[in-house]
Amino acid sequence: MTTNTPKLLDVVALIVDLPECNLWRGQVGTVVEVLANGAAFEVEFSDRNGRTYESLGLRMEQFMVLHFEPASPDSEKQMVTA
Repeated sequence: MTTNTPKLLDVVALIVDLPECNLWRGQVGTVVEVLANGAAFEVEFSDRNGRTYESLGLRMEQFMVLHFEPASPDSEKQMVTA
């Protein structure tokens, strides 16, 4: 089943601008730690060479989990009825 609940090493994208951190909507990062029993997540942003340029705690409403596999029709039905 496809889920939008972030897990360790999920690839995510910002859905808000964070100008104080020089991060903008659409920038992609990786969940590297689950914080506060899943209420927040440490997300690391790296350049194309793998060098981290920012790492910060974010709430789920600040980003979305990216999916690289198509969802099966059954999993979509489960998400809609859940």
